[in-house]
Amino acid sequence: MMEGSHSEELYRNPHLLSLSGKIIVFNHTPASCAKDGDRGESISHGHASFERASCRFLKAAPRAVAIGGMKTSAHVDIRCKCAVDVQRRVTTPCVLVTRRSEKGASFRYSLLTLSRSNRLEPCFEFTLPYEMKGSVLRGPTVLWSHAGHVFYTSLQAGEVRQRQIPLPLSHCVFGELPLHRGQVFVLGLHNECEDQTTSRVLGYMVESGQAFDGSVVLPLPYVGITRCMLVLSADKEDGALKVAAVAATSHQQLVYFQNGNVKDTCPLPFQLPEDIQLANTGRNGFLFVISFHQGHVCAVWKETFQIASCWSGVSSVHVDDFLGCGTDQILLFFRDGGVKGLPLDHFLITDLCGISYSHGQDTAAPKQTSPLPENNLLTLQALESRLQSGLTVLQELQREVRVKDRVVQQSVQALNDVSSGRELVLTPPEQEGLSALWDSDDESNDEASDDKTQDMPAVSSNPQIDKLWHRIAEDRIVVGVILMIDSSVPVASVSLSILTETGQSSTPAVIQTQSQVLWLPTPCPSSSSSASTLPEPAAKRCRQRIASTPNDLNTCRMAVTAVSRLTPLLNSGCVKCRVMLHYVQRQDAFSLLSSPTPVVLHCGQVAVDIRSDFQTQLLKNPKLKTDEVKEDLLCLLTVLDRWVFHIDSPDHSLGDIDGWIQKIVGCKRVDVSPQYLLFDSAGPSALILLGWRQITPFQGELSVHSSQLQMLKFLDSLLAYLPVSCSVQPVKGTRGPGAAHAFSLALEKEAVSLGECVSLLLSEKEEDEKRRNTGHDETGSVEGLQRCREAWQRDVERSRMRLSPLVDVGRYRKLTQSVFRVQLDGDLAALLEMQRTMPH
Repeated sequence: MMEGSHSEELYRNPHLLSLSGKIIVFNHTPASCAKDGDRGESISHGHASFERASCRFLKAAPRAVAIGGMKTSAHVDIRCKCAVDVQRRVTTPCVLVTRRSEKGASFRYSLLTLSRSNRLEPCFEFTLPYEMKGSVLRGPTVLWSHAGHVFYTSLQAGEVRQRQIPLPLSHCVFGELPLHRGQVFVLGLHNECEDQTTSRVLGYMVESGQAFDGSVVLPLPYVGITRCMLVLSADKEDGALKVAAVAATSHQQLVYFQNGNVKDTCPLPFQLPEDIQLANTGRNGFLFVISFHQGHVCAVWKETFQIASCWSGVSSVHVDDFLGCGTDQILLFFRDGGVKGLPLDHFLITDLCGISYSHGQDTAAPKQTSPLPENNLLTLQALESRLQSGLTVLQELQREVRVKDRVVQQSVQALNDVSSGRELVLTPPEQEGLSALWDSDDESNDEASDDKTQDMPAVSSNPQIDKLWHRIAEDRIVVGVILMIDSSVPVASVSLSILTETGQSSTPAVIQTQSQVLWLPTPCPSSSSSASTLPEPAAKRCRQRIASTPNDLNTCRMAVTAVSRLTPLLNSGCVKCRVMLHYVQRQDAFSLLSSPTPVVLHCGQVAVDIRSDFQTQLLKNPKLKTDEVKEDLLCLLTVLDRWVFHIDSPDHSLGDIDGWIQKIVGCKRVDVSPQYLLFDSAGPSALILLGWRQITPFQGELSVHSSQLQMLKFLDSLLAYLPVSCSVQPVKGTRGPGAAHAFSLALEKEAVSLGECVSLLLSEKEEDEKRRNTGHDETGSVEGLQRCREAWQRDVERSRMRLSPLVDVGRYRKLTQSVFRVQLDGDLAALLEMQRTMPH
């Protein structure tokens, strides 16, 4: 019975907050109303969630926490606000408790936070000789102004700091800038002269202690009349702060500012605005929800800056996803007006776009304005445009059906005439809206010759080399080849190898490389060429084409890259290397049953000059759209390690992740490939290529091309931005070099080392035999002829012994030891790969 009475008392005069689609209720329980055995004061709290079926809020059992401190207090007041806990990196409910002594000589302030275990935990306390009306912001941080100065208290580095901002400011406005780390700021007027005739707008970052020009947020005339403000976006471009904000003034105006300039205004229907909230209704747009003194609320469309609806008699207003549908709704609790019941029994949930749930609102219906006429006009124009587009497509389909019917009828008639021996009469193709397959005999001969040409596999199936390029990135060289490949004759096992001359020897040396294949979009024909010629008839487009044509539908573009260390090429200032393309061509479906022959194609030569400028155009200007920038991007994709992460947000929609990535300092979109964003802070080792793909409003895929350290730094920033309920999981098999890469390189090194050892043994043995056989080439005498016969027999024996050659034991022992060392590295890489692929 006592528990039920305590629950009813909690929900009778509540202080409400909304978080994660739920309503959190706080209330102060005086000492006289506390339970038996507990004469102290306490703060009670509970949760309430909306249930669609019953159209009511389901209340959870309340909990209470005692607040100690002053033995006697004449008055206790609590204020609730949600703020970001920097240490936990989550949004948490905060309760600021104010207790005044009986004599009114001191005021004790306590900040409590609600943990994830549903417990109220003390954050910090402080005492002031005066009463203040502070704001709870990110940190959590409590800010207030007194006697022309601004003070703040926050919990940093495990201690409580109560500090005064070093600059005297008047008419202060508090807020948060949605930057990379979020910044709590104070905006006010600073008098530069003692006579107080010259003032300027000055801003101060509380966390970093930096001052900035406040006129980029609010112009000078609006600072003194602004009652509440909401910063919509903030970004730093070339060291300058770009801010978009809305402010409600004491002159009954809602003003939209962009970089300190007034862009739009909307007259407000009520006086004394107190708070501004932003509601995202999805595809219907955004709403500004402004709450006023004496229980008035109005909503303003962000796109048109016109009033959408007004309400009165509201006790509290909240913006959150109370229905769990992925968009925001507005929740208004109304005063009972003498009607029996708890405050949570009189509410309205709406987004002004079709969603509406209410309870106890028969006598207190909201005063809602009619829909805006311009919105209806835009909707009708969009529907009319879609209807006209659909009718056009339908007419084209009907026209094609009629043409096909006539062609079929004429074909049947022609077939009957030929079978019965009658003369065949055909109408001109122009009358039927068709194009002839062969316009003349000459064209027929040309087409026939083209058909014979394209039957040759050497013309249509071999990959055509479009371009050969190379780049140098730190201590590595990247060589790339752009290929044109016929998709009807696929290729497999595509790779590149680099050959270089070693000294005076004529035998080229193979450099150890790692190849990668990237598919490229096929370029469309230019508009200038297509505008001057008529479109090709459909019948001609259906014929088989030559695969080497650049604009062929069957032609695919492929980029093959190879990366290698630059150390083997540093023997001289400029080294010429030959690039070889290796691939396996499959002609039909049965080629898998046989062993296809590998094909080697010489792509050309590249000249590596270590004295050249290595700065790429992509890093200088990502806005360029040239072939060199495309090659720079391919180079980065080859050199940088790649990670792919799957992001799942079950409770909230992910929002504009792509827009948040662009707000990172120095992060710019690569125009040559818009799905990538480039983050260049300092040098190639700090480069990051980012790609975001939205799968659903609650799921997405993030690809990161960077070093492992930069990837971890970026993930730390991303986790600070995402809601705490989000999960970030790496996609299996998409890591950077890792164990698989190390294993493949170890196997390649083992094969190369084994071949070099065998070649060295055989070459040294042959050189020894050549030295023993030199100087005995006289054939004029019987002795000379006998020596030639013996030498010939030795050659025969040497040829026979090559199948099982004899080598020096010492040399063989040294070479086997070096091979064993390489094999140990390969075994270690194989062990790491097995551990990675085994299920945990």
